[in-house]
Amino acid sequence: MKILIADSMHPSLFDMLINQGWEYDYHPEFRREDILTHISGYEGLMIRSKTNVDEEMLSAATKLRFIARAGAGLDLIDLEAAAKHHIEVFHAGKGNRDAVAEHALGMLLALFNNILRADRQVRSGTWDREGNRGVELMKKTVGIIGYGNNGSATAQRLSGFGCRVLAYDKYRDNYGDAYAVESSLEDIMQQADVVSLHIPLTELTRYLVDDDFVNNFSKPFYLLNLSRGETVSLDAVVKGLKSGKILGACLDVLENEKINKLTSAQQEAFDYLRASDNVVLTPHIAGWTHESYVRINEVLVEQIRDWL
Repeated sequence: MKILIADSMHPSLFDMLINQGWEYDYHPEFRREDILTHISGYEGLMIRSKTNVDEEMLSAATKLRFIARAGAGLDLIDLEAAAKHHIEVFHAGKGNRDAVAEHALGMLLALFNNILRADRQVRSGTWDREGNRGVELMKKTVGIIGYGNNGSATAQRLSGFGCRVLAYDKYRDNYGDAYAVESSLEDIMQQADVVSLHIPLTELTRYLVDDDFVNNFSKPFYLLNLSRGETVSLDAVVKGLKSGKILGACLDVLENEKINKLTSAQQEAFDYLRASDNVVLTPHIAGWTHESYVRINEVLVEQIRDWL
């Protein structure tokens, strides 16, 4: 079997492939046109997030047996087209779940305890204890939307803070466990102090968080998004922050992550968010640890090996 690796990967991957007896060509510099030119000679394709795998590409991939996405999201792969061409699709959701869960807790604790603002103030010579009095996470009710790998790992860590976790997952049944109570979206909107998104980007989840979503909550809440940026309307977040319905936001992803190429409306929303002390922003790094970089490769290779 011969595999085309068309994106940057941790070097640990190469020995893993060799140990399985699989050949590979490593071309992280490949762009779409390069992949289209060369894909017909490969049975496997390994990518990260720069490549859109659609019908055109799959039609050119006459020998392709599988696609392996070194990450959790599959929104850049046309899954219906892959199924039509009998191409298996793998992703590494288990590979970065611990990293995402830890990052979610880190962002939330930074927000609750004004850590970023206090750090800036101390560095500039301001010692303001009362102005940085924090909020405790202990015993808060947290709603997790999307209870897969990342959502369940986040719930497990929240249990150490004595949180009551309500989990909603449209695509699962009987998923309640020791860390979360299976709940409806309505339950979360009625009871949650904190809402954390761990969902894929689909036509159903695109801009799930809009004005109506925010307004349907019975009390002000904190919002976390560590899934996909386009699940949340930044305009709705800004409106929620201004009205007080959203108490604070932790955003690892944005609806447009090319922050030098924002529309005028996106720029206005982004300018408000980055100036807000009750907003924590990170550049899509929740699953981006040194450990997860290796673990993602391990998960992918294990899945492919078991499938073969």
